Amino acid sequence: MKILSAFFGGAALALAATSSAWAAQPLLTPAELDALHQQPAVRVIDIRPADVYAAGHIPGAVSAPYAQWRGPANNPGQVPPIDRLEQQVRALGVDQNVHAVVVSSGADGTDFGASARVYWTLKYLGLKELSILNGGEKAWAAAGLPQDQTAPTVAASAFKAHPDDSILATTAQVAAQVGNSQTKLVDARPLDFYLGKVKAPTAQVPGTIKGAVSLENSRWFQPGTSIFVAPDQARKIAAELLPGEQAAETISFCNTGHWAATDWFALSEIVGVKNVRLYPESLAEWSQDASRPMDNVPGRGSQILDKVKGLFG
Repeated sequence: MKILSAFFGGAALALAATSSAWAAQPLLTPAELDALHQQPAVRVIDIRPADVYAAGHIPGAVSAPYAQWRGPANNPGQVPPIDRLEQQVRALGVDQNVHAVVVSSGADGTDFGASARVYWTLKYLGLKELSILNGGEKAWAAAGLPQDQTAPTVAASAFKAHPDDSILATTAQVAAQVGNSQTKLVDARPLDFYLGKVKAPTAQVPGTIKGAVSLENSRWFQPGTSIFVAPDQARKIAAELLPGEQAAETISFCNTGHWAATDWFALSEIVGVKNVRLYPESLAEWSQDASRPMDNVPGRGSQILDKVKGLFG
């Protein structure tokens, strides 16, 4: 088995090249954001609930709650209509000349997935100057940095979306790659989901997409925090959990494209793996069709017993 030493060396160079082309870095510390956030070409996007934002936020931050970036209740991972997202970005005063910094609460690693999903959405729409505040609002407050309760007025932009389909995987595209040794399917959910011991309400059956490997999203964070590990540590995690030569394509999924956004962000933006796609609808859509192949699906008897336990548990 080949270890990815050569690949990750190349990935580091690729990441460096990307960083030199972009003014924005994928992750910013509170101190780094403090030095930037008052610049006219920087827009801080606070994705916490509106009432939480109103109680105190980074000065100059605009409010765009996470729910606005999600799909319907029965398929929350679905990408909202492009025209709706385009109008939303315009209202935030963001365009290709603005460095957008996404800020979530920083409560835990799962919360980071919200930032990663919004970051991915903005990149999918064609934006490049993007960052996430590492540790979210919690880290900002812990650093003793200022808070504000004023909602700023920003001029709408004329942003025009140019969707980047290279970072999105559709259900049909995922189905076409099942069994392809050149494609790595990565399940970002906690291990019990992957093993079929737990099922999300949005999924029809427990289990995982056939041939997928487990890469739990929680591995990317300092224990008990939403603070992302250092890039060197991220590369070690990827080399440990995805051994061997780099796949031609990697597709990240979960239940609803939330945890999967963290795996996508880690592999694509931090580690520098090429050709990483996010499957937004994930198991919420995949599991609705019994003909789509899955692994770790319990027997019918076990599923019925679990439903009964759920009724009386």
